Amino acid sequence: MKKLFLMLVVISNIIVTPQSVIQKISPSLETKLATVNTSEKILVWIYFTDKGNSLENYYANPESVVSGKSLQRRAKLNSENLIDYTDLPVNAEYVQTLASSGFQIKQKSKWLNAVSGYADKNTIENILTYNFIKSIDIVKTFQKSDDELEFNQIETEKFINTPQPEGVHSLNYGQSFTQLNLIQVPAVHDLGYDGSGITICVMDAGFNNLAHVAFDSMNIIAMWDFVNGDPNVGDEGDMGTGSHGTNTLSVIGGYAPGNLIGPAYRSNYILAKTENTDSETPVEEDNWVAALEWADSIGVDVTSTSLGYLEYDPPFTSYTWQDMNGNTAIITIAADLAVKKGIVVVNSAGNEGWRTTPNSLVAPADGDSVFAIGATDGSGVRVSFSSFGPTFDGRIKPDFMAMGSNVYAARSSGTTQYTFVSGTSFSCPLSAGVVALLLQANPNLTPIQLRNILRQTSSRSNTPDNFYGWGVLRALDALNQIAVPVELISFNAAYTDNVVELNWITATEKNNYGFEVQKRYDGEQYKTVAFIKGNGTTTNRVTYNYTDTDIRADKIYYRLKQIDYNGDIDYSNEILVDVQPADNFELFQNYPNPFNPETKISWYSPVNGNQTLKLYDILGNEIATLFNGFLQAGRHEIILNTSSINAELVSGIYLLRLKSDNFQKQIKMVYLK
Repeated sequence: MKKLFLMLVVISNIIVTPQSVIQKISPSLETKLATVNTSEKILVWIYFTDKGNSLENYYANPESVVSGKSLQRRAKLNSENLIDYTDLPVNAEYVQTLASSGFQIKQKSKWLNAVSGYADKNTIENILTYNFIKSIDIVKTFQKSDDELEFNQIETEKFINTPQPEGVHSLNYGQSFTQLNLIQVPAVHDLGYDGSGITICVMDAGFNNLAHVAFDSMNIIAMWDFVNGDPNVGDEGDMGTGSHGTNTLSVIGGYAPGNLIGPAYRSNYILAKTENTDSETPVEEDNWVAALEWADSIGVDVTSTSLGYLEYDPPFTSYTWQDMNGNTAIITIAADLAVKKGIVVVNSAGNEGWRTTPNSLVAPADGDSVFAIGATDGSGVRVSFSSFGPTFDGRIKPDFMAMGSNVYAARSSGTTQYTFVSGTSFSCPLSAGVVALLLQANPNLTPIQLRNILRQTSSRSNTPDNFYGWGVLRALDALNQIAVPVELISFNAAYTDNVVELNWITATEKNNYGFEVQKRYDGEQYKTVAFIKGNGTTTNRVTYNYTDTDIRADKIYYRLKQIDYNGDIDYSNEILVDVQPADNFELFQNYPNPFNPETKISWYSPVNGNQTLKLYDILGNEIATLFNGFLQAGRHEIILNTSSINAELVSGIYLLRLKSDNFQKQIKMVYLK
């Protein structure tokens, strides 16, 4: 009977384990849990089911989520909805609950709605019971092969590049001339493009020699070490060494005339240390994802990453060549999402070119929208270590090629020494620099528009394949394909006689189909109110006018959406017209409406006096007094938050009534619970 009893207990445990809990564990984590002891901690991703309630505040105030520069970049893709659900922070209460359960938080990802961190088997089993947990998976870690280290870290003085012809170009490139001339960068520099105004994030193993003269004039606007959790991206006793990052950063943005010049030597730089070179598993994807989200919040335009993820040492779970399908690796999913937010993601294709598998790509180079960069020698011939495609789902990879053999770079020791290095690690920053130059020429280009231009102008544009992609980049040819946006000399608005007069003047027009006049009231979204046909092509200044007769008393914002003949668009700056009613007592419609939990209420009083603002249900029963006091004449506004009302609102229509000594106004509002 004792044996039978034990058997019944085991069966009972199997039966009562909820299927929903079992389904939360990924197959790779399930395998891992079966092989570890109870006390061993595992690095995992924990995905949440939602982001909680009270999210409307973020949508109403996008700059509380990301910077104004990030919003400006996103407007290239979607001018109406600058942020979406993926931009909202992970729920703080969920994170605190995990921490209280013994989970050690490492990184947070709002894009993935997840956190990474360390947990033992018992903690994971406990976490699985929380109803806000969607799933748990292993964070992938990466082991560089000896061959890859060799290709990425070659430092020797035996190579001599083709000397720069005298008197041909405006800058003296020294030994870096060959790597730049192959991709037509000197010719673009001669036209005055240097990457100014473009923000680039370089993600690497740290940057241990920023004292090198090549970085003396570099504008570094932000730095963070995601391995050690501090702002120091050098070595200084931390985990990981930054010689590789020193090399890659100098290749893209160094400036030491006569020795080394990078293609984007006047760009703004964000430096992120994401790789720990000390351990046997030096790279963790969550560091890279966290760095990418951080750079987005600052307003990055281009990322350059000379890292890749594929096979890992046991007992760590590896990706396979079949996983290089654009939808499996977490880093790839995050990279493609960044492109949807307007960021150009440039990544090394990998140094796995000798493999016998159908592809030798590394994530995130497999991403559909990622610019995967292979490597050539100084004459444009592919070098043997450069990874090849196609992706598992049949897409051509790499995308483009640049010089990755014997590239001239700043040395990781000393302040005036240089070296030659090899690997797709160095064709990547050269390519990212070209992207920065093209964005400088037209900042309104989206990542996909840029990719299409580069595909049309690279050396194998007509015969792409899975060893060269669309070929070696040709920066000058690509620049000549870019439609230059119309330059606005002025844009003005004036309110007179109950109309708004707009006028604007353009400089020489090369490609102007016309302008959409867009307008929004305070707190609302832009809407197109008119189309003004352009003058096409002209060498003279052109003056345009538009009269807006459909207006109401409020703050009114206008902007112009200039449209090129090839479909490219360019937005003007926003201008404000504050229309104040002269004699009318006005209660404006709340925004947003419907609302939950907050809405903005605005009104205008032409005289000083006591004013009362009250909320009623549809039957006229008073619910709350929102304001009661003396106000000066002018415009006023408050924010109504349902949490501040001592009554629980149900979904439906409510009345908002404003009274003064001599006036009364009322509007309807809709609350959706």
